[in-house]
Amino acid sequence: MILGVAPIEAPSIDWLALGPVIALAAAGIAIVLAKALLRSRPAAMPVCLVLTFAGIVASGALEFRLWNVVRDDGPITTMAQMLRVDLFAVFLGVVVLIATLLAVLLSVAYLRREGLEGPEYLALLLLSGAGMLAMTSANDLIVVFVALEVLSIPLYVLAAFDRRRATSQEAGIKYFVLGAFSSAVFLYGVALTYGATGTTSLTGIGQFLARNTLLDQGTLLAGFALLLVGLGFKVAAVPFHMWTPDVYEGSPTPVTAFMSAATKAAAFAALLRVFGVAFPLYRTDWRPAVWVLAVLSLVVGSVAAVVQTDIKRMLAYSSIAHAGYVLMGFQTQTARGREAALFYLFVYTFMSIGAFAVITLATKKGDDHHSLEDYRGLALRRPVLGGFLIFFVLAQAGIPLTGGFVAKLEIFSATAQAEEYGLLIVGVLAAVVTAFFYLRIAMTLLSSATGEGSGEEMTESVVMRRVDACSAVVLVGAGVMVLLVGIAPDTFIHWARDASFLL
Repeated sequence: MILGVAPIEAPSIDWLALGPVIALAAAGIAIVLAKALLRSRPAAMPVCLVLTFAGIVASGALEFRLWNVVRDDGPITTMAQMLRVDLFAVFLGVVVLIATLLAVLLSVAYLRREGLEGPEYLALLLLSGAGMLAMTSANDLIVVFVALEVLSIPLYVLAAFDRRRATSQEAGIKYFVLGAFSSAVFLYGVALTYGATGTTSLTGIGQFLARNTLLDQGTLLAGFALLLVGLGFKVAAVPFHMWTPDVYEGSPTPVTAFMSAATKAAAFAALLRVFGVAFPLYRTDWRPAVWVLAVLSLVVGSVAAVVQTDIKRMLAYSSIAHAGYVLMGFQTQTARGREAALFYLFVYTFMSIGAFAVITLATKKGDDHHSLEDYRGLALRRPVLGGFLIFFVLAQAGIPLTGGFVAKLEIFSATAQAEEYGLLIVGVLAAVVTAFFYLRIAMTLLSSATGEGSGEEMTESVVMRRVDACSAVVLVGAGVMVLLVGIAPDTFIHWARDASFLL
C-alpha cells in the first residue's frame, strides 16, 4: 500500500455466472491451438469438432445450472454489477446456444463440400457465440459495446469466409463497413448517456433518473436515440436494414442461418434490457420511435419480400418483418409483451435455421444458385427435403398447428392487451402479405418445371445429394420443435413468462 492511497479492491467474480461465456470462448481458443499443433488438415478437423461440441455442451449445461440457481436464489450480479445473470439472460443464452449448435451441425457437410478451412470457421463461430452470451447478461453499456464487438468481428470474417466467391467478399465488406458505422453510433450514444447521468451502469442509470429530474434532457434523449440506432442495426429494423439482403445472400448459407437467429436474439436481449432497465421512466419518449421502427419493419419487410426472385433475399426481408413482430412485443412495455417477444425469438430460431438448412442441402457446390426458379419442383423430385422447406416457410407464415402460429398469436394478443390497436392492424395486414410470398415459395416447390430449358436449369442448380447425418439432425430437430410448440405450447410459453421479468 502506498502512503496516503487507499487500496483498490478487485471486484468479486462469480465464476458460475461467467461459466457459459468462458466455456465457448475457451473452446474457440482451444480450436486455434489445435489447428496450430495439428498441421495435418484431416487430423485437425475431427479434433476441432470434438472441441466445438464439448464447448457448446458445457456452456449449455452451465446455463441450465444457472436457471435452477437463479430461479431458487434470485439473479446473480458480478464484476462490480456489470453483469447480471437472471432468467431473462439464461433464456436468451439458451436460444443463442441452440442456434450455435444447429449452425455447427449444418456447417460440417458444407465445409467439406466447399473445401473450406474448418477449424478457423468453427473458432470464429464459437467466439461470436461467446460475445452473444455476454450480451444477454450485460448490465453496463460498456459491456454491451464490448460484447457487440466480440460478436460482430467474427461475423464480418464469416460473411466473407469463402474467398473464392465475389458475393461472399462483398457481403463481408458491406457488413463490416455498415457494422463499424453502427458501432460508432452506439458508442456516441454511450458517451452522451454517461454525460447526462454520470454512469454507464444500466441499473445505475435507472436509479439516477428515478431520483433526479433533468432540467435539460437533450443530451439524454440524444443518447438513447443513438443507442436505439446502434441496436436497431443489429436487429435489422428498418431503416437500419440496408445490409441485410446483400449479407444474407452473399454469406455462406450456414453463416446466414446463424446470423438470422443468434444475432437477432442477442441484439434483442440488449435492446430489451437497456431500455427496460435504464430508461423505463422515459418510455413516453422512446416508445413512439420503437412504434415507427416496428411499423416500418413490418411494411418494408413484407412488401419488399414479395418482389424478390432470390430465395435467400426473400428470407432476408422476411427476417426484417419478423424483427417487426418482436418490436411489437417490445413496444407494449408490458410483461406480456416481453413474454411474447422472447417466445417469438425462441420459435423463430428453429423456423429460420430449418429453412436455411434445406437451402444449404439443395444447392450445388458454389452456393450461388438461389433463384426461386432454381427450386421449382424440388418437392416433386425430393419430397422429404422439399416438404421440410414448405413446412418451415408456412410455419413462418403462421399456419395453425405450428410454432409460428402460436408466436404470432402471442404477439397480437399482447399488443391488443396493451390497446395498441393501430400497431395490431399493421401487424395483421403484414402477416397477410407475408403469407402471400411464403405461399409463393411453397407453390414453386410443388410446381413442375415448364418451359424450354427450365428442366435443365433446375437439374444444374438443385442437386440430388444425400442428406448427411448432422444436417438430418438439424432438419428433424427444428421440424419437431416447430411442430411441438404449435401443438403443445404451454411449457414453452411458461418458460418465456418466467424469463420476462427484468428486475
